[in-house]
Amino acid sequence: MLIQVWHHTQYLYSSPVVLGIHKLYLHPQHRPYFRIEHQKFEILPIPSGQNFRQDLAGNWYSQSWFTGETEQLEISTEWIFKLREFNPFAFILDKSFEDKGWNDPFFQFSYEENTAFLIPFLQDKEENQFTDFLMEIKKLSTGLVDFLVNLTQAVYQGWEHQIRAEENIWEPGYTFENKTGSCRDLALMEIQMLRELGLASRFVSGYAFNPELEEGHELHGWVEVFLPGAGWIGLDPSLGLLTDHHHIPLASHPNPFRTLPVQGTFAGKADSELTTRVDIKLLHKTR
Repeated sequence: MLIQVWHHTQYLYSSPVVLGIHKLYLHPQHRPYFRIEHQKFEILPIPSGQNFRQDLAGNWYSQSWFTGETEQLEISTEWIFKLREFNPFAFILDKSFEDKGWNDPFFQFSYEENTAFLIPFLQDKEENQFTDFLMEIKKLSTGLVDFLVNLTQAVYQGWEHQIRAEENIWEPGYTFENKTGSCRDLALMEIQMLRELGLASRFVSGYAFNPELEEGHELHGWVEVFLPGAGWIGLDPSLGLLTDHHHIPLASHPNPFRTLPVQGTFAGKADSELTTRVDIKLLHKTR
């Protein structure tokens, strides 16, 4: 399958500003189920300098800096990806990890290895907001994988998905009570649910392509949970499924704000207005 992704971002400033250093998380992170056939990356104004860097979470991004004043920042990317089918259930879970957490009277999982590394991906709060809801999902499940499937389906079916142009993310408790949210709101809520159970989770931003839709594709947010023996497993509460080759990540991080596609500052007394658009088109479907 060949798909084309066109992503346009524009910041307009009410008066001339000086742009600071910008980090652009607009480069697809490697996954074995896709190959880049074509790429095009344009920035206006043209940066004075640019290089590639890797952050602490392992994401590659481009670092750009500028000279002079400008009244806009415009970033356009174009990609053609060749996708091959990926089975999200093709993994072997560490049975001892599953059994220990599943049979725990408080339904809590714990990691024997790499605990220090996983700390940023675990809960840093003492209160548990979603215990009753999670225990109800457990009653309907036969094991951890079945629980993750049922939980993701429950969020998909029980919460209205909306498109919000704002850059903010709602608090998980607010999303839970209001039964609605954008993809990033639902993802952060499910992350917090998983962390309550002791499951290390992170936020992923990128592109999600639904071949059954002619339009409506956009920059997307989903969840990855770390399961010993299986690694990071993707969950998409906006679609109610485990992620497969239709999901192309741009960045992953325990803090969702660190996955924003454009991160930077400007100097000057001006207001900024952001517009962004993502178009995804199927070019060729293999049989």
